Amino acid sequence: MRLDRKNPEADLRKYYQVFLQGSLVVVLLVFFAATKIDFRGEKENLDLTTEQEVVKMEEIVQTKHIEKPPPPPRPPVPVEVPNDEIVEDQVLDINAELQLDSKLEMPAPPSESTEEEEDFFVVVEQMPELKGGLASIQKCVNYPKTAQRAGIEGRVIVQFIVNENGTVDDPQIVRGIGAGADEEAIRCVKNAEFVPGQQRGNPVRVQFSVPVIYNLTSKL
Repeated sequence: MRLDRKNPEADLRKYYQVFLQGSLVVVLLVFFAATKIDFRGEKENLDLTTEQEVVKMEEIVQTKHIEKPPPPPRPPVPVEVPNDEIVEDQVLDINAELQLDSKLEMPAPPSESTEEEEDFFVVVEQMPELKGGLASIQKCVNYPKTAQRAGIEGRVIVQFIVNENGTVDDPQIVRGIGAGADEEAIRCVKNAEFVPGQQRGNPVRVQFSVPVIYNLTSKL
């Protein structure tokens, strides 16, 4: 059997308003009841009305370092000048005759330079030539034992004058390494022979320099 119509008593939509109002009333009652119940413990029931300790903060005043200007210098003490001194008048002889015939004293002439001029050339048309080349000097060198034991090696520069005959004058060390190597280099340079330098076809004295090399590996 099929029911085409619904039972009007079974229609719950008529009771929506009643249920809604009733639920609101229940919720309000529960809310009011919850506000009346004290859930705090004994420890939490503190009296907040008691006065709290007041902490006073002292204001910090920033000090300023004021630089005082130095005091002004004291004025000089005036010195009394005696008025009893007599100043003698200087007499000028305006009628004095001028002696024009007298000789005037002249200043002494400047002293002549005593420096001797260099008697050698630095650059000439034909520079001196070392006979046998630098190898002739290197063969002459005996490596000093002191320099070998100390492990000293390097280059010694010897400067000297090649005279008109091709021999060496006044050898000097320009750069040395010490330990006896400088003296040995001068000894070998003194024994060297050169073809003299020439200027305008004439042999002249020329300043010259040669290196003397000390190498430990070549002596091993």
